[in-house]
Amino acid sequence: MRASVIMKRKGRILQRPYLAALQRYIGHGPAASVPFAGKLGRQAMALGLETLDLALIHENALLSVVEAAAGDDSTSRDRLVKRAGQFFAEAILPLEATHRTAIENNVRLRELNGALDRRTRDLSASNRKLLREIDKRRAVEETLRKSGERSNSLLEESRQMQEQLRLLSRQILFAQEDERKRVSRELHDVIAQMLTGINLRLAMLKTEASANTRGITRKISRTQRLVEKSVDTVHRFARELRPAALDDLGLIPALHAYLKRFTRDTGIRAHMTASAGIEAVSNAKRTALYRVAQEALANVASHAQASRVEVTIQRLASAFRMSIQDDGKAFDVAQVLHARRGKRLGLLGMRERVEMLGGTFMVESAPGRGTTVHAQMPFNHDAREHARS
Repeated sequence: MRASVIMKRKGRILQRPYLAALQRYIGHGPAASVPFAGKLGRQAMALGLETLDLALIHENALLSVVEAAAGDDSTSRDRLVKRAGQFFAEAILPLEATHRTAIENNVRLRELNGALDRRTRDLSASNRKLLREIDKRRAVEETLRKSGERSNSLLEESRQMQEQLRLLSRQILFAQEDERKRVSRELHDVIAQMLTGINLRLAMLKTEASANTRGITRKISRTQRLVEKSVDTVHRFARELRPAALDDLGLIPALHAYLKRFTRDTGIRAHMTASAGIEAVSNAKRTALYRVAQEALANVASHAQASRVEVTIQRLASAFRMSIQDDGKAFDVAQVLHARRGKRLGLLGMRERVEMLGGTFMVESAPGRGTTVHAQMPFNHDAREHARS
């Protein structure tokens, strides 16, 4: 093994001079002389190389020459191989003088030349196949380019349609909010006042009829209780549609009142912490935050099986963030958002309310840690937001 490594090293010493001499010989044509070939043979002998070693050196050099002439026709390559054979025959003469197997070496040389010729033909075939593959790849790349352009066009159309749908959704939400405000005002200012007037007139009738039978008094009392219940119902509907405190007092008092009713109705303890300066934002953003809190707390009451809810409104550098965290059971947020049924509409509605005002919406839910709804909005707003306020 060690001797083989040494011979390979010695062969590398002769490889480059041999290639240079072969190239000069082939380049000079029929008039070239081959004295340098014999010199290379003597150098090979001095290095202790055998005939086979010199044949391998010749094969590597010939491959390099053939690859350099890959663009020539087959006749030129055949002539090149034959001249290389002549050069090799001269190079091994010094070795043949010391070996009795010169005839066997010539046979081996012919075999090598045949193998090189076959390799040359194989190389030409491989080159032709490679060119065909290049053409195919170019055709595929062109098809992919056109397909990419079509995909980009479809993506742009989809984006525009999505933007139109989002705009329509925003318009629907604003129209819904305006309608709620109008109905709330109607219930509060008209119907509630009418019922209150009826109640006052019944009270007067009760006083005037004190001298009459007890039956009239009982009927009037029942009627008063029905009217009072109706007034309470109207006020409750009005608060749910559009709490007056939100417009008259601001977001924080409206949320305090809502959390108080939430705890009373559900038994779930609710607490809120808010930073100063939140009321400076636009009415549209206050309304959006109130609706997000309303929907999130409704989800807690319906699904979370929680015992406590914490509402936090925090002011950041250029934005403010509201977080609603419960200690109830968790759920798969992605699965709910991609559900086909209406149970996802609450989350989508909250997200749309926040995003249409330039904010971000996120829901976190994990077993043992409950669910947290985050709604973050910037302080700055454009003229369109002013118009909605």
